Amino acid sequence: MSFLWGVMGGPSAGPQPSGAETIQKLCDRVASSTLLDDRRDAVRALKSLSKKYRLEVGTQAMEHLIHVLQTDRSDSEIIGYALDTLYNVISNDLEEEEQEENLTKVDDLGSQFTEIFIKQHENVTLLLTLVEEFDFHVRWPGVKLLTSLLKQQGPQVQQIILVSPMGVSRLMDLLADSREVIRNDGVLLLQQLTKSNAAIQKIVAFENAFERLLDIITEEGNSDGGIVVEDCLLLLQNLLKNNNSNQNFFKEGSYIQRMKPWFEVGDDNCGWSAQKVTNLHLMLQLVRVLVSPTNPPGATSSCQKAMFHCGLLQQLCTILMATGVPADILTETINTVSEVIRGCQMNQDYFASVNAPSNPPRPAIVVLLMSMVNERQPFVLRCAVLYCFQCFLYKNQKGQGEIVSTLLPSTIDATGNSVSAGQLLCGGLFSTDSLSNWCAAVALAHALQENATLKEQLLRVQLATSIGNPPVSLLQQCTNILSQGSKVQTRVGLLMLLCTWLSNCSIAVTHFLHNPANIPFLTGQIAENLGEEEQLVQGLCALLLGISIYYNDNSLENYRKEKLKQLIEKRIGRENFIEKLGFISKHELYSRAAQKPQPGFSSPEHMMFDHEFTKLVKELEGVISKAIYKSSEEDKKEEEVKKTLEQHDNIVTQYKKVIREQDQELEELKQRITTLMSQNEQLQATVTQQVSQIQQHKDQYNLLKVQLGKDTQHHNSHGDTFQMNGIQTEEVSKLKEELEEWKNKHELLQGQIREKDFLIEKLKSSQLEIGTTELSSQSSRSGGLEHNNELQKELEMLRSQLQLQSAEISQLLIENQKLQVMNTTSDPALGDSGAIVAKSSELEGQLEQQIKELKSEVKALSEEKESLKQHLDSSSSTVAILQDEKIKLQQEVAESKKEQDDLLVLLADQDQKLSALKIKLKDLGVPV
Repeated sequence: MSFLWGVMGGPSAGPQPSGAETIQKLCDRVASSTLLDDRRDAVRALKSLSKKYRLEVGTQAMEHLIHVLQTDRSDSEIIGYALDTLYNVISNDLEEEEQEENLTKVDDLGSQFTEIFIKQHENVTLLLTLVEEFDFHVRWPGVKLLTSLLKQQGPQVQQIILVSPMGVSRLMDLLADSREVIRNDGVLLLQQLTKSNAAIQKIVAFENAFERLLDIITEEGNSDGGIVVEDCLLLLQNLLKNNNSNQNFFKEGSYIQRMKPWFEVGDDNCGWSAQKVTNLHLMLQLVRVLVSPTNPPGATSSCQKAMFHCGLLQQLCTILMATGVPADILTETINTVSEVIRGCQMNQDYFASVNAPSNPPRPAIVVLLMSMVNERQPFVLRCAVLYCFQCFLYKNQKGQGEIVSTLLPSTIDATGNSVSAGQLLCGGLFSTDSLSNWCAAVALAHALQENATLKEQLLRVQLATSIGNPPVSLLQQCTNILSQGSKVQTRVGLLMLLCTWLSNCSIAVTHFLHNPANIPFLTGQIAENLGEEEQLVQGLCALLLGISIYYNDNSLENYRKEKLKQLIEKRIGRENFIEKLGFISKHELYSRAAQKPQPGFSSPEHMMFDHEFTKLVKELEGVISKAIYKSSEEDKKEEEVKKTLEQHDNIVTQYKKVIREQDQELEELKQRITTLMSQNEQLQATVTQQVSQIQQHKDQYNLLKVQLGKDTQHHNSHGDTFQMNGIQTEEVSKLKEELEEWKNKHELLQGQIREKDFLIEKLKSSQLEIGTTELSSQSSRSGGLEHNNELQKELEMLRSQLQLQSAEISQLLIENQKLQVMNTTSDPALGDSGAIVAKSSELEGQLEQQIKELKSEVKALSEEKESLKQHLDSSSSTVAILQDEKIKLQQEVAESKKEQDDLLVLLADQDQKLSALKIKLKDLGVPV
């Protein structure tokens, strides 16, 4: 411990000798006393002295206190005193008077005592064990001591806890403690534990931290809660910020939906407390953490969609349009809405539909733009509105078109009753406030970002400058203001707008060059030797002139690429031009703007560059430098290569279109084959069902025949004979019904055969249609031929079924004859009575008549059988024809395959040519 005395200035910096002697005696008592009460009293006394004599207690008593923690764990009171004493020694949370006197000394002392304590890793592990104790007098001081250790030596203590078995999990139990003091201090402990340590953040998140923290926030009243809500929100930020795994877990766990009630502020927004403002500010920041532009695009997009579907975006827009909201909350809400809608078409469309609660209702975008171009609004708020407008237009061609359309002559409101976004931007562009000029120019540039069509349409915009004078174009008015020598901020904004407008748009370059005053103005600005403030303007003028050369289509004879290069060489010098162009990327404000999309300017004077514009400069600076040094021959070669590439691209596009059409035809044919196959399966199921029904009828017939044989054995008695005749009559009627059923079955089968013939004809016609297609029809032809083979098999099955039915009809005829014989043999036994004889003769007549009818029906069925055989023969001939067609189709498929091979060879040649041309372009310095 002696090194601490030297660091802190020796005994002269410590307490009076009497105090030191007292501490020494107390340490001796703690170390040597055998009675627990004596040791407890000594530790209690050390605790009372630890704040005033911090250095002495720390240097002399720390080892003894750690020993007490190890050996006296059965007594919670002495453990609590020891933990409190260690906390007083290590912690820097002293009273304000002492902090003012010994601020630097205190910070250093706490860090050194912490280093001594954690030097033995077992001390931290012991502390984790004590934190598990439920006793309040042990757990609470243990939590405070561990928090203080993390504040002093965070990374080292984090590593010890991380390697300790179940170390983080044991600390997570603090959030479930029913005593609010321990729970709240547990939140503070986890704040320190999770700082800048992704591994611990993941463990804490997967220990159900999100669920517990959100429950605490809800219990405390959401944004109306106290400082506990603030602490929970800070812990959530630690867990989610720059941690993609935890962000994904938060989204997948449906915790975004639980954030919506945070922003349900009442209609009465007056009287916001300072704590509520702080809480809501942190809640908005937490939303921004999930949708930050620095997150992976996929994760950001999924969170944005979840926020829309759960109504969180709608709730934020409600706050945005509400009255009485504090300025800093309104500003942060605008920034939050900006990042929730950035690059998400669904959210951008919703934001475009939001109206402010005014009379008449105005779009939220218009209301926000009013604030942006109003110089009386706070600077931070104007920056937030600009960021919101930029995010609304980011990758949103639909929104860009809607903004530009408000400037076009056909859509401007002639009555002047309502102001549009385009009119506000034009008003800001040409106002006397330089900040409004810059913001409007950047906003309009974002409306044109990566959209050549809108760049051309904006050339149609005409402005009425004054009464009696003809209107001038927006492009002309921008160059007029630029040449009038306005403020640097205004000129920088206009130059950024012109560079964005002219880049990748040859028509806009032609319009710009058509004004004979523009090129002399730019060359004059670049050639002059001006001060540091004007160097930025010179660099942007050089960039604009370079864009006019690089995207020049040589449609104006006096301003062809070669002539402009000669002008630069003559009036400026190539080296001087490149040097002035490099002023942009070397500027300090350029580096700041390139870091993140949100405008983060400390003052209005620093608003010079836009984030998206820095990307454009980075893209064009190199190619413009190369273009300046290129000769006219190289330019011609480059133009020829470009034209050749365009031609090849057109050819490839045509082939892609042909292949796409063939794929569509192939899909249609596959669908038709699938339909035919399903119909075939249905017919097979029907045939199977009918076969089972036939078997059932056969079984019923055999059963009746057995019953009839039993009844004939009792023909000697009068009553039995009469009953037998009755059974014969019933059997005949049943046989007649069965014959009717067989007749119906034959008709059904005949109808099915007709359906098969119709399907065969349909297949033939479809095969002929398929014959006209190319390679894509190959699979459908083979499918159709397989289907023909299946139909042929089904016809064979039908033939066999007809033969079975004929055999069954013959059996029925034989059974009929047997019944007739049985009827005749039973007649002599009926001679005892005249009435019985008459009845018997009547039955014989009925039997003869029914037998005749059965014979006629059998004859009809035989004729139908013959006709079915003819149908089968014709089907067989059809199958033979289809086989011939199959051979022809196979030949056509082979020819189509040969044509496809030729086409693939042609495409391969074109790809080789394209690769060669791209290599040439790269050699010439053209970006590919």
